[in-house]
Amino acid sequence: MRNDNLATYLNDHLAGSVAAVKMIEHLIKIYEGRPVEQFCKKLCADINSDQTELRGLMRSLEIKESSARKAGAWVAEKFSRPKLGRRSEGTEEVGFLQALEGLVLGIRGKEGLWRALGEVKKSWLKLQHFDFERLEKRAIEQGGRVEAKRLEVAREILVQLS
Repeated sequence: MRNDNLATYLNDHLAGSVAAVKMIEHLIKIYEGRPVEQFCKKLCADINSDQTELRGLMRSLEIKESSARKAGAWVAEKFSRPKLGRRSEGTEEVGFLQALEGLVLGIRGKEGLWRALGEVKKSWLKLQHFDFERLEKRAIEQGGRVEAKRLEVAREILVQLS
């Protein structure tokens, strides 16, 4: 059974996760040797794990990955890089705060993805073996961690800006 809406929806989420991973990998390089590096490494591992789950779901539903969407996400991530630098004295720029905001939004979207699929699962046999509730809870936890870091960074840099 072909479902173009589902294919589009899942590919859009996959593309978003590809962009997120690329951005986080860039942040890891920028903040190498600083505590935020470990935060970013853990988040990157979590998002890679979710991406693996999403790819497994797509394979089981025989949905092909959209190279065009992933390429678009890659390009968009590259355009965000100039804003992600560090100040020479080692404090984060506002770009880092905005990167965290973007990640929070993406993770909230992922939470919505898993919740929506949990609703569809109730009437679609092919989805029965996926634990969308666990994935949704994991997204909520990730979002909470990133939001806490975002607020910490906001307190640090916005006071400097005033």
